[in-house]
Amino acid sequence: MVPASLYLGFAASIIWVGEGTYLTSAALSHASNHKLHEGTVIGSFNGEFWGMFASHQFVGNLITLAVLKDDKGGSTSGTTLLFIVFLGVITLGTILMCFLRKEEDKGEKETADASVNFYSYLVSLSKSITTLLADVRMLLIIPLFAYSGLQQAFVWAEFTKEIVTPALGVSGVGGAMAVYGAFDAICSLAAGRLTTGLPSITFIVSGGAIAQVVVFLWILINYRVTSGVLGTLYPLIMAALLGIGDGVLNTQLSALLGILFKHDTEGAFAQLKVWQCASIAVVFFIGPYISLQAMLIVMVVGICVSLVGILFLTIQVEKAFYSSRS
Repeated sequence: MVPASLYLGFAASIIWVGEGTYLTSAALSHASNHKLHEGTVIGSFNGEFWGMFASHQFVGNLITLAVLKDDKGGSTSGTTLLFIVFLGVITLGTILMCFLRKEEDKGEKETADASVNFYSYLVSLSKSITTLLADVRMLLIIPLFAYSGLQQAFVWAEFTKEIVTPALGVSGVGGAMAVYGAFDAICSLAAGRLTTGLPSITFIVSGGAIAQVVVFLWILINYRVTSGVLGTLYPLIMAALLGIGDGVLNTQLSALLGILFKHDTEGAFAQLKVWQCASIAVVFFIGPYISLQAMLIVMVVGICVSLVGILFLTIQVEKAFYSSRS
């Protein structure tokens, strides 16, 4: 399992950095060619992408519910068929990626430098990443990167194990995650449409954070597993609120990097995935050794630090903008 995990992580890192770079490039090209506002187009493109991406949590969990069957003795049947279905979906996605092409702005001249090779590209990318760490704007966003990973890992690990399974059983996890995915997709589309620039991103992110902090405080202060309709409804409401926050974060983080670092998208999205994946790994490593209450306190503190960072970023960027105009 360790070699497989290393391979999947390596492949995913390339895909995600490439996705953010390509999506930003396509949005900027579209905005330039059609004389549209860059922030609005970047937000719309990211909203549509993350809306479609989040829908896999809804559709995938429904497929899992339909295919997997609990047999007598605690075993599960249908795993081979489920693997074949997902393998077919992955193959289709890989084929579609081959049709992606670079969008060129009108009037942009193509230049080809034969001396540029893979080694020089890696050197350039490493310099770009280290340079971004000296950028105050990036330092203010890093807590939000880390929190986005924390909240995803919390849902996948702690929420399903500690909240959903005791209330709905193992078979109910797929249904709760389907609700999570549905609200994630809807809010991704809505947040993308509402994005116009840094002030709107700050406002939308704050709304998503509030939705998630309500869940964390609810569990921390007053939640108890109950029976009946409310016992079934409460985890689903929590899943919906967590999905809203995740949809907002995914869409707005990508739009934020596309707007602030449009001349160095590879380095910016590499920073996002480094901090996001590191925080996900931390949750899975320390999860078995700390209580649910301690994890919830970490999540609330993470939200507070992230919001302070993005508020300072907005103030700094807006102050620089008005100073340049005066």
